[in-house]
Amino acid sequence: MKKTASKSGKPEWLKVRLPIGSDYKRVRDVVRDYRLHTICESGSCPNIGECWGAGTATFMILGNICTRSCSFCAVKTGRPTEYDEEEPQRVAEAIKLMGVRHAVITSVNRDELKDKGAEIWYRTVRAIKTLTPETTIETLIPDVRADWDALYRMVEGGQEIVSHNMETVRRLSRLIRPQANYDRSLEQIKRTRALGRRTKSGIMVGLGETRDEVFEVMDDLLAHDCEILTIGQYLQPTRMHVAVAEFVHPDVFAEYKEVGLQKGFKYVESGPLVRSSYHAERHV
Repeated sequence: MKKTASKSGKPEWLKVRLPIGSDYKRVRDVVRDYRLHTICESGSCPNIGECWGAGTATFMILGNICTRSCSFCAVKTGRPTEYDEEEPQRVAEAIKLMGVRHAVITSVNRDELKDKGAEIWYRTVRAIKTLTPETTIETLIPDVRADWDALYRMVEGGQEIVSHNMETVRRLSRLIRPQANYDRSLEQIKRTRALGRRTKSGIMVGLGETRDEVFEVMDDLLAHDCEILTIGQYLQPTRMHVAVAEFVHPDVFAEYKEVGLQKGFKYVESGPLVRSSYHAERHV
């Protein structure tokens, strides 16, 4: 697969409005005032206008520099600085100020840390639950490289949903996530469910996968106790990232949702602009 920009223009169904409005500006100001990061900004999410306009944001903890170099992701890669010990409390205070009913928290990979950042994960969830106990929480956690003690610490804070994205089908996994492992991610999801948390995962399409391969990853996820699935269109962040192989038609996304529900997922969010945290409040 070439790592050059797609020459074809985006179809009509991928066009989004520019972020505007007082609610959008309010969320932006809270994020900046509390010196926080969001995957909405760092990941160049196309839904930032809709989500921030509705008063929601996906907070990204442990900094905004990732130790991984995934070929699809817009987050910066490099050597992270020391993490902020006070970040968990600031995240909780921002969520309270925004009046968030369902909070989504994600992070960069911190492979250089002995505990993969698990303690900050735990403290962030506990801070939110202490300050706003009525807020439900989804954590989108990274690959812990089979450090199951780190996984257990990440998920024992009391969050309702734990998500870990497969990102793509088995055949393309090494290209898209070169430092991850397809089967290890499945095992991580299975162990998460065994801990009593609702499990969720997401994939991107338009990378050159076949429909049968999409159905295969559905089966693999269900076999490892995944309950919620999101499917969205891959969009190339820069010319340095993997090129879009196909802009998948909305009718195909509708088919994927129907098949996923028939196979046994409790909830499937499938559409061109869907991202893992899109409409996350519905997944609780």
